[in-house]
Amino acid sequence: MAGGNKRKTPDINASSQADIAFLLLVFFLVATTMNTDKGLLRTLPPMPPEDVKVEDQKVKDRNVLLVFVNAQGNIMAGDKEMDIYGLKDKTKEFILNVNDDENLPEKAPTEIEMPDGTKWTYEVSKGVVSLQTTRDTNYETYIMVQNELTRAFNEVRNEVAMSKFQREFTELNDEEKSVIIDAVPLKISEAEPRKVGRRR
Repeated sequence: MAGGNKRKTPDINASSQADIAFLLLVFFLVATTMNTDKGLLRTLPPMPPEDVKVEDQKVKDRNVLLVFVNAQGNIMAGDKEMDIYGLKDKTKEFILNVNDDENLPEKAPTEIEMPDGTKWTYEVSKGVVSLQTTRDTNYETYIMVQNELTRAFNEVRNEVAMSKFQREFTELNDEEKSVIIDAVPLKISEAEPRKVGRRR
């Protein structure tokens, strides 16, 4: 007679599996870095002094470059329509106003403190780039326009850095970068998107 003594397989304790799964979950939450959306870096201008009248705060027309992007991706810079590739050079021309054109921004001689404590007088542009879109402007086009505007300011900063410190802006230390940023402030203003109605 065959023996009836069969070995029984022991039951697996499921509670330990739940503990392991929980520990793995905690590990992945702690070890994984999440991608976070970053906005466009912009330095807002300081608040005007309380004793300055509203009328005195108005910016002259020559000091504003209006960049308008419509829903079709067409770009107007000032009074000229242009493609994305011409926008950077147009913006640089506006910022620098090399020939002191009366239709381009005024410049204000400004004393900037150098890292060694001396003063440097530089003609800082009063120009502001005003970016305006419609509510249905393509987001990708908007970002491309923002990039070109920022690239224009960065190239001007680089040229001023080479002239003043004989090094590119990215190679400067923090104090030297601060000098160049004071000389070429990033002035990009964003107006509320236009609501364009349908034509009848």
